[in-house]
Amino acid sequence: MDNILETLEVNISEENERTRLDLVLSAALEDYSRSFIQKLFEKECVLIDGNVCTEKKHKCKAGEKVTVSIPVPKLLEVEPEDIPLDIVYEDDNLLVVNKPAGMVVHPAPGNYSGTLVNALMHHCGDNLSSINGVIRPGIVHRIDKDTSGLLVVAKTDAAHAGLSEQLAEHSITRRYNAIVYSNIREDEGTVDEAIGRDPSNRLRNTVLHEGMQGFQSAKPAVTHYKVLERFGDFTLIEARLETGRTHQIRVHMTYIRHPLLGDELYGPAKNKQGAKRQMLHARVLGFVHPVSGEYMEFESPVPEDFQKVINKLRGA
Repeated sequence: MDNILETLEVNISEENERTRLDLVLSAALEDYSRSFIQKLFEKECVLIDGNVCTEKKHKCKAGEKVTVSIPVPKLLEVEPEDIPLDIVYEDDNLLVVNKPAGMVVHPAPGNYSGTLVNALMHHCGDNLSSINGVIRPGIVHRIDKDTSGLLVVAKTDAAHAGLSEQLAEHSITRRYNAIVYSNIREDEGTVDEAIGRDPSNRLRNTVLHEGMQGFQSAKPAVTHYKVLERFGDFTLIEARLETGRTHQIRVHMTYIRHPLLGDELYGPAKNKQGAKRQMLHARVLGFVHPVSGEYMEFESPVPEDFQKVINKLRGA
């Protein structure tokens, strides 16, 4: 077996009973391509209850403990790729991009091409901040692969530093639209709960309280939400991030028993509403321009797949 970069664990839930294991892992390991995950089976990097599993079509059983070993990536050179970009704004210091669902932000093992970074390198050439190195040039913050919406990208190190400072100070405006399960009774609310790695499922994050395993490494996280529309068994909300932890909205809404529709990692694995990914869209992004000092705010309407689910819930 190759040298191991990290080892991840997942406990199979009843929701994933009889689902192919490679599909479960593809949903959970969203930064990695399906072909990369399938190769992990060939390299004997997938174990079920401590036993090597080479059968990627293995039908999962509730209660199984799956261990996945991610090999150390080989030396990588990220190549520019001519991939269309939906650029909302651009100047000499930064650009704002509307990322489609399904696009990974930056390269990772098994996903070295087709990412936002590959597209940015083709569009910008050498005019990207170098602060995050060759893997994440220009990337100030990220959104999940299957989340759509707005991202700001830094072209210069000075712009990157200025935007990163605003992120640290929680002064960047980030508002998302999301569809969640069940009716949220209150019109608005706040979830102020620390987030860390789920000790029982290393592919997920979770809310951790003092005294719980992993609490020492948990980070403060605050999400504000308000109801936009109710559909009976589902609710359309706006979620505003005060902090920006990995999977924050997904984790916080799951914690208050309103997981996102289409989120196979944190909610039901299947749905009848036509959601083929988590219904989460980064709709509004606002920040102070790090050079001009001007406050700028951008908005992206929900994409077609998101709107189709809304229309179905409305009975349209």
